[in-house]
Amino acid sequence: MRLGWVILLVLGLLLSAVPATAKRKAKDTPKSPYEPAWADVKPTRTVTQRYNAKQSPEQNGTALRSAMQGLKPGEKLEIEPGTYSIDAWFKLDIEGTEKAPIWICASETRGSKSDDEPEFEQVIITRPDVKQNLMNVGVDGPTRYVCFRGLEFTGGAHGIRLNDCENVWIDRCHIHGTSEVAISANTKDTAFLYITRNDIHDTAGTGEGMYLGANEGKAVMRDSVIALNHVHDIGGDKVSQGDGIEVKQGSYGNLIAENVVHDTAYPCIIAYGTNGKKPNVIERNVCWNSGDNVMQVQGEAIVRNNLLISGKGAGFASHDHQGKSINLQVIHNTIISSKRGAKLNSWNAREGMVFANNAVYSEGTALEFNGGSEGVTLAGNVVYGAVNGVSSGFVQGRGLQDFADIKFDATARDAAPGAASALLAAADKQYATEADIHGEQRKRAVAGCFEK
Repeated sequence: MRLGWVILLVLGLLLSAVPATAKRKAKDTPKSPYEPAWADVKPTRTVTQRYNAKQSPEQNGTALRSAMQGLKPGEKLEIEPGTYSIDAWFKLDIEGTEKAPIWICASETRGSKSDDEPEFEQVIITRPDVKQNLMNVGVDGPTRYVCFRGLEFTGGAHGIRLNDCENVWIDRCHIHGTSEVAISANTKDTAFLYITRNDIHDTAGTGEGMYLGANEGKAVMRDSVIALNHVHDIGGDKVSQGDGIEVKQGSYGNLIAENVVHDTAYPCIIAYGTNGKKPNVIERNVCWNSGDNVMQVQGEAIVRNNLLISGKGAGFASHDHQGKSINLQVIHNTIISSKRGAKLNSWNAREGMVFANNAVYSEGTALEFNGGSEGVTLAGNVVYGAVNGVSSGFVQGRGLQDFADIKFDATARDAAPGAASALLAAADKQYATEADIHGEQRKRAVAGCFEK
């Protein structure tokens, strides 16, 4: 099957089963904030990379690597279908400009509908071993204003390693079968990365789908967009870790939105703090089946309109890690967990902590504040299960009958409120978001991520 069609089909099936984020198609996604300002700039010259069937995948890979390394501002490299095996160290240091970006794309199928919803031929970029990363971007010089689109990357250690990169866009790619992380940006500071509409799965080693920023803020990702990706089957028995999307301490001003993340060994999404910089925004994601906490956020973030189901740890967890838990707003999320619903450590007497208008349903403890909840703003929450460490700011729900069709094990994931749901009219309007997980305008005081 052709890559673009496959990725969009899989995402469509998942999102129809999960009536969240987006029943929107890619073509309905707004240019802002998910795409860069230069998204519509046309190339000044298009070069076609022919696949030579008389040569080996390694020979074709060598030719492709040279073609990519030689690209100039404004040029588009359109790659014919085939398997391109690169058996040597592959670094890519190229610079476009805002008015003349560089485009590296799989060729589109003849039946491709439009520029907004393209379908791609299958272009596979691989390597024969795991001794090196598949592609290293911005190693000895900066890489700027480059888009990779519609390509399949498989094999190698890291799939794509981003180093000195700004305004790099990875869009509609298929990245899988790596011996370690699929996409990493943890060696140098990065900014204005756009990682959108990719299918990422089956990693090994430490096994992250995305590893963004470095421990203790030694490398920082800022002002970037991670949106509309399908990240799944990360970790498990094959690896020692396996976070779906990980944003490290000190990374700031990032938007993590409308991703579908599931079946991960570690949290589906984990974010640390920003060291006092702009908060990260984590919204409209659908996450389920984690071998750990489903979502874990230390602080300095806005977490809103997410649907979180079925983890071996908590549905949502927050605690001190590489920094303190401060300035964290958790608003209008729906959390369904057979274990703990929301486990909130290190929140006592901390600055700017808000937990409002969430639906937290658990077969055990729904809401737990270890160490106390002094100074925490709690309002408009609906819980089902025990509550520890707080006595106000919530009402009890009736059970999963409050939802259209949802199960604790995530085999059903329709979290819309039922006709007689305890979620209706339960939210505190002071903390209401303007829109819900679908982007529907909120008109009623419904707790959780759905307006209707």
